[in-house]
Amino acid sequence: MPRLQAARATRPGSTMRHATTVTALLLVLMPGCASKKRSSGSDADAIRGAIGGMRGQSVAPQAAAPSANPAPWVNLFADGSLAGWHNYATPGQPVAGWTVENGELVRSGRGGDITSDKIYANFEMELEWKVGPGGNSGVIYRIDHSGERSYTSGPEMQILDDAVHADGKNPLTSAGANYALHAAPRGVVKPAGEWNAARLVVSGNHVEHWLNGSKVVEYELGSADWDERRRNSKFANAAQYGRAARGNIALQDHGDRVYFRNVRIRELP
Repeated sequence: MPRLQAARATRPGSTMRHATTVTALLLVLMPGCASKKRSSGSDADAIRGAIGGMRGQSVAPQAAAPSANPAPWVNLFADGSLAGWHNYATPGQPVAGWTVENGELVRSGRGGDITSDKIYANFEMELEWKVGPGGNSGVIYRIDHSGERSYTSGPEMQILDDAVHADGKNPLTSAGANYALHAAPRGVVKPAGEWNAARLVVSGNHVEHWLNGSKVVEYELGSADWDERRRNSKFANAAQYGRAARGNIALQDHGDRVYFRNVRIRELP
């Protein structure tokens, strides 16, 4: 207690009262910590706050919880319907090339990317996917429909059989990657024919890719790093790539049979 001792030399009466109060506070808080080797963060913060307040020092407040909650989860395709979706090139028309079989969404023929009618800005999306040998697909987001293809405006979380497909040789284009811009680590994706759990978080400019419980990619849209990577990629001449603050979401038709299940989304503040 060096500071209390120093204070006692200059303000005996006031300091003694402060020390007595601190001692009383410690006696109240200590029983809850007695069974632990270390005080919890809340106990330690309470003690520091009390002592700091008595010394007239400012105490940094604890971070407040977000004031707004995310919207409820919405299950997509759960009822076996493709309502609310269209092929990228034919909005307003019935979906072609995609079917719901035994609760799973399947790319079963030619038709093009299956694309949400709804526009999303900030969201968290979870799904499970699997591909056959050499299979290729992706989740493309914030598409602005300015180009002939969805991927000329919307960034893509890659879906791939890394072991067989040529793109699997390059971490920048392997499963989980932010396609062609941010590499995914090795050893996370499961083999063809097995289900992979994916999670995509898009909040403002901040984006996270999760694969099988691991965060494999994290980046900031529009940052200097992002722009440099884009300029050095196949999207160098795609003027609108990754620039939209909101847009459609698509599951890519890359010509291969791909399966999705437990597809759900919730909008974030």
